[in-house]
Amino acid sequence: MISSLNGAVQHVGLNTAVINVGGFGMLVNATPQTLSNLHVGRDAMVHTSMVVREESMTLFGFADTEERDVFEVLLGVAGVGPRTALAILAVHTPEDVRVATHTKDTKAFTKVSGIGPKGAQRIVLELAGKLAPTGSGATAPGTPVADAWRGQVLEALTGLGWTEKDAGKALDALEKSDPDAVATGNVPEILRTVLRSLGRTR
Repeated sequence: MISSLNGAVQHVGLNTAVINVGGFGMLVNATPQTLSNLHVGRDAMVHTSMVVREESMTLFGFADTEERDVFEVLLGVAGVGPRTALAILAVHTPEDVRVATHTKDTKAFTKVSGIGPKGAQRIVLELAGKLAPTGSGATAPGTPVADAWRGQVLEALTGLGWTEKDAGKALDALEKSDPDAVATGNVPEILRTVLRSLGRTR
């Protein structure tokens, strides 16, 4: 099994990236948050999980082992495939998933495209006892503050295919409607929130 990749980034798309490892271009599926930290021409390391099917072998990449671990636990739920598990982590942090499972918050899972009330209930039931909050959801020391986050989020959104104009409008709207969401300058969280709003307008 391939547990991580370390090499030069050759390509970053909306849902995938290609990392050159020993002369081989390895295609990795990942969340927008993970992809936003990858830049063409720069070296990068991603933790990976390989999903083997009869007709394919697919790599999924993650920013840290915590995200990968939660992804792999989600795969154990009936009806949750790798794409759905990745979609959950595109909307929620690993700690969010742990808390939602622990508190039986089915509404948190219905926020993910493709998951209805019955699917959310099944996820909560099957994950009971398998995921518990770790208390690591607090903003980490050194998180960017003030307006430093804006440039990073804009860069990530344009790198994922949105125009700078549309990305800027979405950020302006977020600052007006939910100032608390940007108060800490937590780039991954802000990116998640903006992606949700942009997803609703597409």
